[in-house]
Amino acid sequence: MRFQLTDEQRALKKATRELLAARFDRDRLRAATGDPAPDRALWRELGAAGFFALRLPEEDGGVGLGLSEAVLVFEEAGRALLPGPLVACQLLAGAVDGVADGERIVGLCDGDGEPVLWEHPDACDELILLEGGAPDLAYGPGGAQRRTAGAYRSVAGEVSRAPFASIDPLTPLARVTDHPRTTPLNGPDATRLRQEAALLTAAQQLGSALRTVETAVGHARVRTQFGAPIGSFQAVKHLCAQMLVRAEIARSAVYAASVTGEAVDVAGAKLLADEAAVRNARDCLQIHGGTGFTWEADVHLHLKRAWLRAGSWGTAGEAEELLAVDLAG
Repeated sequence: MRFQLTDEQRALKKATRELLAARFDRDRLRAATGDPAPDRALWRELGAAGFFALRLPEEDGGVGLGLSEAVLVFEEAGRALLPGPLVACQLLAGAVDGVADGERIVGLCDGDGEPVLWEHPDACDELILLEGGAPDLAYGPGGAQRRTAGAYRSVAGEVSRAPFASIDPLTPLARVTDHPRTTPLNGPDATRLRQEAALLTAAQQLGSALRTVETAVGHARVRTQFGAPIGSFQAVKHLCAQMLVRAEIARSAVYAASVTGEAVDVAGAKLLADEAAVRNARDCLQIHGGTGFTWEADVHLHLKRAWLRAGSWGTAGEAEELLAVDLAG
């Protein structure tokens, strides 16, 4: 099923893509690999454009749009490989002062994971830790015995952390070893935050999957072997076709989940988007050959980011179990 976007939604996607192309081009991406901290000037510009306040009511200084529009914006961010705790800042724009306009950067951690990983720790002014809120598979999605969900906030400097190696050079990580739980987060529900974090992460994966399709096809048209473009070879055609199918299936799932907002739909969307992002990046690398691993190409960065996101806000195994429980129930 192919979702039809409204004229306003298409305009939003186009405006986001143009903004990111103008302010975060390939040269900036190359430079960011040496210093992965978010560019504060760009962060404030994103805030001024309404990137973080997209879903805040207009009377609160926001744009007044919905989750479906947020998914479209994050799809474009994933396509551009924009680094930084984007999901955290979008979700917490109305709960933490200064986040909506890009003046402050906030992190969001899944406290149920092991280890508890914190993205861009040196750049964050504050950290929010989520505990609970994920479905307890022993009782099903609506089980009454799920652990009570909570969200706790701390000034970044108060959080104990240890170094943690990141596969993505644009996403530094730290392992949280101790997080004060004395200040609950006032505002969004922790269960909803967890679910929407998974959906927005899936949207970024979708953008990456679509971008690697375009990159693979573009390279196959100009790279020649044996006197012919490699795109004329059947094996390469099949790879590109499979990439497109994966991306379009993921697109339908992510867009549908943004409309229904159901936990099972979000889990399915995350599962499909993770698969599309990882497998498309791998196939794109195969089409590029050795050049895909060089710093002059973005392909390996898409793969590394896809691997990282696939382990964030729900793994494939967790999504499969949740979907199986739902089908059995």
